Amino acid sequence: MAVFGIFGTKTANVASSTYYGLYALQHRGQASSGIVVNDDGVFHSYKDSGIVNEVFTPRVLDSLGLGQMALGNVRYGTSATKERINAEPMLVNHVKGKLAISHDGALVNYAELRRELELSGAIFHTANDVEVIAYIITKERLTAPSIEEAVSRALGKLKGGYSMLVMSPQKLIAARDENGLHPLCYGIRDNGEYVVASETCALATVGASFIREVEPGEVVVFSKDGVKSIRDNCDKKPERLCVFEYLYTARPDSVISGCSVHLARKRAGAFLAKAHPVEADVVIGAPDSGLDAAIGYAEQSGIPYGLGLIKNKYIGRTFIDPGQNVREDKVKIKLNPVAETVRDKRVVLVDDSIVRGTTMARVVKLLRDAGAKEIHVRSSAPEFLNPCYYGTDIGSKAELIATKCTAKEMAKLFGADSVGFLPLKDVFELGASGTCKGYCAACFNGEYPTEVPVDTGASKYESKISENKK
Repeated sequence: MAVFGIFGTKTANVASSTYYGLYALQHRGQASSGIVVNDDGVFHSYKDSGIVNEVFTPRVLDSLGLGQMALGNVRYGTSATKERINAEPMLVNHVKGKLAISHDGALVNYAELRRELELSGAIFHTANDVEVIAYIITKERLTAPSIEEAVSRALGKLKGGYSMLVMSPQKLIAARDENGLHPLCYGIRDNGEYVVASETCALATVGASFIREVEPGEVVVFSKDGVKSIRDNCDKKPERLCVFEYLYTARPDSVISGCSVHLARKRAGAFLAKAHPVEADVVIGAPDSGLDAAIGYAEQSGIPYGLGLIKNKYIGRTFIDPGQNVREDKVKIKLNPVAETVRDKRVVLVDDSIVRGTTMARVVKLLRDAGAKEIHVRSSAPEFLNPCYYGTDIGSKAELIATKCTAKEMAKLFGADSVGFLPLKDVFELGASGTCKGYCAACFNGEYPTEVPVDTGASKYESKISENKK
């Protein structure tokens, strides 16, 4: 998921800028897209299932009109929450005004908060965390002197990993969870508009110069009076940026916590070459997020790098597609081997990660059919051994191949000659050139920075949505 927002004091085509910002963040989710435009306190919105350019046709963009502020979101969902009703941003009308809210991440106390709210009379329409967030903020607003104070108070009750944007008629507010699991940054355009986004690549796309990242636990307020920081929730918990941002989630041209994602992935490839050397003729990467690590592996090992797989650019990321059949069908049309690169060669295939293992056998077979003599699979991430509760779609250990198979067993299952993973100790060194003080690698080592929910409530609430559609 990803968030994007613009704040200005003059009327402009903020919908168009938000469209391009979301386009730059499309890699973070392809289930739905949404934009809300604020024109002097009047909100115009549109959201639907689908990717940005499908949802926002020229006619739809024109219908949003001009404004001073805008808020946008792209998200992915589980098989039961990808419907339009769960799309963001969410609009809220409450006793003290109106809000638009968008987030990236997940609450670990979602089920607990939702039950508490339902018992107090709250009625829910979605299975989306953002609806709980909206309720908590609006409840706090009843007694808080300002919307930003309400958001700050809410942060103390919302547990998990998230970054979010809240737009009121007069302000745009950005906030991160106290551990800073998900990235969020802001910059400024030449026309004076402030831009907030999940990644720096979106700032560059709309011509905004990077200023800084929103700190863990911080609330940043953009208004006609300028930029204000509320740090009531800062430094309460250790920083724990999701290390999977460097390995897979973020775009290579983004910079997170002062570290280039591209360089972090090259560093992963170099560590991988040291840990799992092999005699080979060519190193290739699984496009797109495995390419940088493949370059790093090739540079460290001295084995030539080659273009071995071509990706159909019109197919999205299979890892975040809900449903096994969808992922496998997309792999069939997503990749094609370059036979000239791999024929009669000993090939090192570097991928960003091996999570479920459902597509690797297919990729190995493609390379075998293209004439590869040997195939050595290398993952630039460690073995996934634990579920993620902070927004990455890894629901249970039963889905994770590394909990059931050793590397040798995986090699046999995939039809590969060998399989190797990035050592766990090296994953904490990927962002060494940056400013981050600590990382969450719970999906690899089981060390969660927050309480682990006993009952997420997801199946219960998702089933309600599905039943209501019948």
